[in-house]
Amino acid sequence: MYAIEGNKITRAIEVDDHIHIFQLSNHEDKLRIDTYEGNSQVVHDFVTEWLDLHYPLYSFYEMATDDPLLSNVIDDYRGLRLIGIPDLFEALTWGIIGQQVNLTFAYTLKKRLVETYGHTVPFNNHSLSLFPNPATIAELSVDDLLPLQLSRRKSEYLIHVAKRIAEGSLSKTLLSSELESAEKQLTSIRGIGPWTANYVLMRCLRYARAFPIDDVGFQNAMKHVLHSKDKPSKETIMGYAKHWQGFEAYAVFYLWRTLQN
Repeated sequence: MYAIEGNKITRAIEVDDHIHIFQLSNHEDKLRIDTYEGNSQVVHDFVTEWLDLHYPLYSFYEMATDDPLLSNVIDDYRGLRLIGIPDLFEALTWGIIGQQVNLTFAYTLKKRLVETYGHTVPFNNHSLSLFPNPATIAELSVDDLLPLQLSRRKSEYLIHVAKRIAEGSLSKTLLSSELESAEKQLTSIRGIGPWTANYVLMRCLRYARAFPIDDVGFQNAMKHVLHSKDKPSKETIMGYAKHWQGFEAYAVFYLWRTLQN
């Protein structure tokens, strides 16, 4: 889905049944967006949401400056924004696929799904993949997905979510603007528990207070930053998180980043 060459990323997106192809690059320490096909305003709006460019980072940094876990982390990754997944179906799919498996295998499953049920757009020397449309997945049977090594239960969840989105009973606009209500709406859907719901609230719906507290990667990041032999208890996590109120999503994202070193 991403063609990466040096400091340039090229990708294709589908918005309202139209294909848009664009490239991001670093130009004199500024983000440059070149639209090669489609509407440049649509691309601009997508990139703004994808990279969370409207978020006031200075507010997060002001909170994190005196935080025992985040003060050093923000110095290491200053300027990093919470890279999101603007498409609700892709975000929910990633959350469902990632349940109780390691990140490497989750990436493998997503790659197989995209290669099997997405479609590609040729551009220069690249074949840019688009994430599968929910209407396509909604028409599948569980047996269609099992060869990808998705479990039967995850296949059921994925098809159910695809049907909900395809029929219009689930969308970003239908989800509440209040975090607690939106979480309840999501967790009422079969296969979506608190972790998946908060992952989607954080990465797709941009709730700053979304907090996937049960995320194993987040717990390992806290363990790493605390130089501890054991993962922190929920009580320990909540003790630190009291200082993050209103910034939980960014705190988690920055701590995740420490695991990539």
